[in-house]
Amino acid sequence: MIQPLFAVLPASIDDPAAPSGGNRYDREVLRRLAGEPRNGDPVPVAGGSSSTTTDIRLRATAERGSRHDSPVSREESTVPPVSPALAFDVREHLLGGDWPRPAEPDRRAMATLLSTLPDDALVLLDGLIACGVPELLEPHSTRLRLAVLVHLPLSDETGLTGHEATELRALESRALHLATTVIATSTPAARRVEDLHGLSGVHAIPPGVDRAPRATPSADGGRLLNVASLTPRKGQDILLAALADLPGLPWTCTVAGAGRLPPITPPWSHPGHEARIPVDLVHRSPPGQPPTTEIYAGRAHGDRRVRFVGALAGPALDDAYADADLFVLPSRAETYGMVVTEALARGLPVVATDVGGVPEALGTAPDGAVPGRLIPSGDPAALAGALRDWLTDPALRDRWRAAALARRETLTGWDETARRLARVLAAL
Repeated sequence: MIQPLFAVLPASIDDPAAPSGGNRYDREVLRRLAGEPRNGDPVPVAGGSSSTTTDIRLRATAERGSRHDSPVSREESTVPPVSPALAFDVREHLLGGDWPRPAEPDRRAMATLLSTLPDDALVLLDGLIACGVPELLEPHSTRLRLAVLVHLPLSDETGLTGHEATELRALESRALHLATTVIATSTPAARRVEDLHGLSGVHAIPPGVDRAPRATPSADGGRLLNVASLTPRKGQDILLAALADLPGLPWTCTVAGAGRLPPITPPWSHPGHEARIPVDLVHRSPPGQPPTTEIYAGRAHGDRRVRFVGALAGPALDDAYADADLFVLPSRAETYGMVVTEALARGLPVVATDVGGVPEALGTAPDGAVPGRLIPSGDPAALAGALRDWLTDPALRDRWRAAALARRETLTGWDETARRLARVLAAL
């Protein structure tokens, strides 16, 4: 008999306007935990107007064709999904609200949902939903089998005051101590969760990645790409400061992500940094496409510009990777960095900050070569130095590209991630 798995998730999980690594992880593993699609009626809605429930068996049937027709899903056509012995009857419950600090109606929706689940039910909760409301978990901590999937410790988000971080850390600690098991998305993230909250046995289950066609490099390697939400944690302000320190070198940089632009003032500036390149902002709205903001390093220098193109998905995101030479991720914090392996899956070298699970994602080629470079967090000079080396040293570009192609062959897919998670859940 297939065991039901109740998945409690943010309502934004499939919102194309706000993609995130956590949402992608949840969607990819749940699709596979459901195994082969089966006929069945949708589960009744529970939790009121702030909550919706869907049956992934029906969702998988609707999406199956588009996934398997994709040129980047080679793994899924050759590797079997989660075995029937580890498959679940996945029932999704999507909760609206501003988590981890929901309004009262959204808190009531979650409380109602948990109270309607049968005794001994297996429940997988996204950490964004679960970690800020331990008082809602506590009445059910011995009645339900609660598995919490932590994508980022709440107190590690940037922009929090000291008081806010302390408060969120305390709430998360209470919530995770109520859980039957805790899962993180990288080995460093699992150890950090243990250290923060005095836990042991946190499972590390890194994301997978879809195989994708190799990108074709350009002669000068000047096409830079950053894919990340526009938030202080992702460090686009560091990227802009580093690019301003590269006068006279040919480059273009595409930034794909939703959010607010980092502060940009003519001349291009960064706190404590004297810009050397004058900047012009140009706002464009291509027909049928999202608005684009372009930052030119002087109108006469079209070979030095940054384009903020908004959130990309599907073929548009594939095209952005295909049209890049080097992937750049200057984040201040990352539990893993799924975009790093997405770049490597296309043979793109990566320059990224040495934070969280990023070194695990970057990895090495079988011969030990690093497919790029790790730099300190929050250091525009170090990032500028790495980019300068890349742009001026053809032999270095060849070495990094060779290492990226070799690392590409060692990447594991989402089926393996789902199998590891299935084994953890089946043991509860």
